[in-house]
Amino acid sequence: MAPMYTEKVLEHFRNPRNMGEIEDPDGVGDVGNPVCGDLMRITIKVDDDTETITDIKFKTFGCGAAIASSSVVTELVKGKTLLEALEVSNKTVIEELGGLPPVKVHCSVLAEQGIAAAIKDYYGRRPDKQIPPQVEEKLRKLQDIDPHEIAPA
Repeated sequence: MAPMYTEKVLEHFRNPRNMGEIEDPDGVGDVGNPVCGDLMRITIKVDDDTETITDIKFKTFGCGAAIASSSVVTELVKGKTLLEALEVSNKTVIEELGGLPPVKVHCSVLAEQGIAAAIKDYYGRRPDKQIPPQVEEKLRKLQDIDPHEIAPA
């Protein structure tokens, strides 16, 4: 019988990176999936001049795939600009983890949604900054996605 999770998924589950919560964050992304019960909170610190994510943390209540997806997405976006971070998709998360079982693909979608929600919150806290159209477009696309209807990568 083939293992359900790759070694990389298990490694991120056993030794998650960037776990916790940033005090006084610049943006917070709270997302969840009522079907499976996974809940994810992503907090970010952003350099306002360069709009670069300087720190990122997550708290996830969920299965191993949800924790691993949260962990890997924080590694993928740390040090990126907000617009670069927005380009990290659930497929990128799956590829970085070496794959996810089809029934766990929704966990990678939550990670993508969590990053987008934190970025939206960042702009919402700064009335002097206008939300870039790319952020609005990505959020529109993500809000219409049912994570359980996503085809595996």
